[in-house]
Amino acid sequence: MDTTLRDGEQTSGVSFMPHEKLMIARALLQQLRVDRIEVASARVSEGEKEAVSNITRWAKRNNCLDKVEVLGFVDGHSSVDWIVEAGCRNLNLLCKGSLKHCEGQLGKTPEQHLQEILQVISYAESKGVSVNVYLEDWSNGMKDSPEYVYALVEGLRHSGIRRFMLPDTLGVLNPKHLIRYVRQMVKRFPELHFDFHAHNDYDLAISNVLAAVWAGCKGIHTSVNGLGERAGNAPLASVQAILKDQFHATTNLDESRLNEVSRLVESYSGIAIPPNQPITGDSVFTQVAGVHADGDNKAGLYQNDLLPERFGRKREYALGKNSGKANILKNLEELGLELTAEQTRKVTERIIELGDKKEIVTQEDLPFIVSDVLKHITPDENVRLLSYVVTTAYGLKPLASLRLEVNGEMYEESAQGDGQFDAFVRAVRHVYKNRLGRKFPWLSNYTVSIPPGGRTDAFVQTVITWQWEGRVLRTRGLDADQTEAAIKATIKMLNLIEQDF
Repeated sequence: MDTTLRDGEQTSGVSFMPHEKLMIARALLQQLRVDRIEVASARVSEGEKEAVSNITRWAKRNNCLDKVEVLGFVDGHSSVDWIVEAGCRNLNLLCKGSLKHCEGQLGKTPEQHLQEILQVISYAESKGVSVNVYLEDWSNGMKDSPEYVYALVEGLRHSGIRRFMLPDTLGVLNPKHLIRYVRQMVKRFPELHFDFHAHNDYDLAISNVLAAVWAGCKGIHTSVNGLGERAGNAPLASVQAILKDQFHATTNLDESRLNEVSRLVESYSGIAIPPNQPITGDSVFTQVAGVHADGDNKAGLYQNDLLPERFGRKREYALGKNSGKANILKNLEELGLELTAEQTRKVTERIIELGDKKEIVTQEDLPFIVSDVLKHITPDENVRLLSYVVTTAYGLKPLASLRLEVNGEMYEESAQGDGQFDAFVRAVRHVYKNRLGRKFPWLSNYTVSIPPGGRTDAFVQTVITWQWEGRVLRTRGLDADQTEAAIKATIKMLNLIEQDF
């Protein structure tokens, strides 16, 4: 079960709009093909109810309403009514899985809590709602009050509950604990279906999920990019890869869509994926050391089962001070550039020099570096920015006007935008779509870096990632002005795509 839209939204600073929740839900169920999704908490807000209603209407039309679940509470009829009104038919009921929580937070005896849970379950069944239960703080319950846990489950085992969900609410377990506790539950209640819900406070969420599978849990909870309360949940992509490669497990997931869905959630959540995040990070399929590229060239010596093509990605070879001749040759080969040994040596020296200055070098920079070093090789400049002006004023949208030359023809356009660079890109897009009748690349990532020290005249390095005809282009601009740096990166990108025409 994926809980990106419920527990994932409990990440500090994350709040999805209703249409964003719908888009993520569709991606999870249709593209990635997860088995179930938990999409909200009941009674949060009218906006949340609208989001759930949008998802359930879509799910009903697409015959997957049974895969949509909502968290609810032991509150009489309130949560059940809210869920029914939103069109959902699956309640994940939050109960207390430790004596400490039962007495300390609810101020009730275990018997009172059990009776109130049974009343909610009975009412849900009368409304046609299926019930799963979360045993909140189950991990501490097993540590400190196991008899409470056993008595609660015993009292609920014949109540029609489909799944008993065992959360490590505070992320306090390690795999050794988990195997012992899950096996105790499975041995005591062999006919019940148990899910495990990990939290990553000790960076053990993935390990604990695998331990739970090993010990006999029949369901696991994950979230895209590991979003979730505090340190988050177990990341979906990593869990999938480990289950398949280390456990030889079969799931319904389409691995080739993992990266695509991760980027969608990154965009809507505003939480950037760390570049070294396994499976989905920008740099995890990038070989930096020259010896790695050399080994790959000769016999694929630096590759494991995590082949980037599995996840809709490709292997790259970094350009920088650690990249040797083999890395340079790999990139030149992909670009179709052939250099002599002496020319390659000069280009390598130039890239190392840039790396020592902490400048990022991308494959798309390589033709310009070759041109700069060898002088007599000039990359085609089919797109030239002849002039432009960008303005911003208090209370008004920024405006950009530009004059652009494309293959010898000159075009002028203006546009407003949400920022100076946005206005500039909109004006360029007008040229391509309205004047040239052509598609325009999709900007998928935008990063800015400046040297430390706080100087206002420091150079700004802007790296922009573009999606174009199934390819990923990454271009860099360097300037003291951030907008100018981004514009330089954009013009580089336009020259690159002109090679396709």
